[in-house]
Amino acid sequence: MYNKNINFSLWCDFIEREFLNNEFVDLISKDIINGATSNPAIFKSAFVGSEAYKTAIKNSHKRHPKDIYETLATQDIKMAACKLLKNYANNDDGFVSIEVDPNLHDNVNATVEEGKRLHQMIKMPNVMIKVPATKEGFEAMSALMADGISVNATLIFSPEQARGCLDAFKDGVAQYQKRFVNTMLPQGVISIFVSRFDRLLDDKMQEKSLPKSQIGIMNATKIYHMIKDENLSNVRALFASTGVKGNELRADYYVRELMFENTINTAPLDTIKEFIKQKAEPKVATSKENVDSFFSVLKNANIDLQTAYRDLLNDGLKAFVVAFDDILKGLK
Repeated sequence: MYNKNINFSLWCDFIEREFLNNEFVDLISKDIINGATSNPAIFKSAFVGSEAYKTAIKNSHKRHPKDIYETLATQDIKMAACKLLKNYANNDDGFVSIEVDPNLHDNVNATVEEGKRLHQMIKMPNVMIKVPATKEGFEAMSALMADGISVNATLIFSPEQARGCLDAFKDGVAQYQKRFVNTMLPQGVISIFVSRFDRLLDDKMQEKSLPKSQIGIMNATKIYHMIKDENLSNVRALFASTGVKGNELRADYYVRELMFENTINTAPLDTIKEFIKQKAEPKVATSKENVDSFFSVLKNANIDLQTAYRDLLNDGLKAFVVAFDDILKGLK
């Protein structure tokens, strides 16, 4: 764990076979990272840009592209899970996430079926199934948790989505505990996306003479308080989308500003490298009262957060679908 004093974890938002066999192991051994995440965009970059997959892809002709994708992806996830198994055994996170086909985000049964199948293919206890936080996704999360499968709820932008995830996790765990008494609970993380708010709304903030690069952090802080107040032993807040575009902010800005007690930050590799260059001090989360005051100012300035929540979720879903479909096209 990066900082044991405040239970702050740093997970790597990157998966690629050559990396897993080399630098990934080094980062784990130095207690810099203790988990990893993936998504269709990450796998697209790996499969298309890395020499490590060319032979496997070439030798898998005549198979359905999704079969090829799942074989490659689950092999990588299993490799990462094996390298993180010691962390998991020591109760030091040690999780790695794999996302269900994002085309299934509006289909409960298909999401649950695929989540269970991927979990069974990998056969590792420290794998999280990543599910988008849609209405159907909440039902799927609950069903997976009820089956003892750990869940990474992804693409959370709004407090309403976070509430849906919390309710789904509680319901799933309650079902699980009825079937399996005195066993380790499935774990859940609520992945709150951060930087995309500022990229979307900073120009409007500047027009209103309001501070830039703040909405993402304050929104994440609001949801963090919601999760903290629930006091669920098996659920933590995870800050995602913490990379920085352009040179206006330091590369690790969102990691440093959200270094809160009992949280996880999953960051791109370049962001992690910048973060470890200089000692980072833990942050005390802005109080709920001050967060509410901040959002009152936004409301009075006609900054439309409800539209932002909807658009960011739709854009995120669309981006993952496009990346996933591009992978399958490239594997034909």
